[in-house]
Amino acid sequence: MSVGGRGVIDLSGQIGASPGGEVAWAGETYRVLRPSLADLLDHLRRKAQIVTPKDAQLLLYLAGVGPGGRVAEAGAGSGALTLVLAHAVGESGKVSSFERRPEFLKVARENVEASGWGGRVEFRERDVALEGFDATELTSVLLDLPQPWEVLAAARRALVPGGRVACFTPTYNQLERTVNALRSTGFEEVRALELLARELHVGPGGTRPEFEMLGHTGFLSAGRKA
Repeated sequence: MSVGGRGVIDLSGQIGASPGGEVAWAGETYRVLRPSLADLLDHLRRKAQIVTPKDAQLLLYLAGVGPGGRVAEAGAGSGALTLVLAHAVGESGKVSSFERRPEFLKVARENVEASGWGGRVEFRERDVALEGFDATELTSVLLDLPQPWEVLAAARRALVPGGRVACFTPTYNQLERTVNALRSTGFEEVRALELLARELHVGPGGTRPEFEMLGHTGFLSAGRKA
């Protein structure tokens, strides 16, 4: 494990040990903890731009993802959303991740396997815009694609009644086409929204908003199969 600017600690002796143990190295003592989802995302190897945590968590809500879910995503990218999905479905769920670019698929697979959740995810090299999903009885579908409207009909066929689809799109034009396609494809409870997050500087007598914030990252849209 790399320790910021101080070199690398060999933690092989901690394999199988309970979290909370201490390791002394270079005059300092470090506590060994199990990595959280946030830790895994912070150290993700990136090949493509990722869906940020603030958007990923809301996408889970919009798509109805939970323990035991059968979920498909299209557009694996670097695997950030894949990790969030694998965490959410738990040991009893399954994530099918579709990506048409093999170089992205390789990075996403490596990131998920490094997390220890590889058994929850099946990676497929497949262009769902052309070939659709070779999966059925899905409870949720998540799309992070340049043209998600081209995939919505296939997503609807793959979903169970009551299943949900959620999409991430960076621009207004993409959002408009996606929402129109959700409606015309027969999805109900169609929603479109954007989530902004602003950090606060908290100090004695000086609590205020931070001067900088993570503003626009993308637009979210969703619908439900009747």
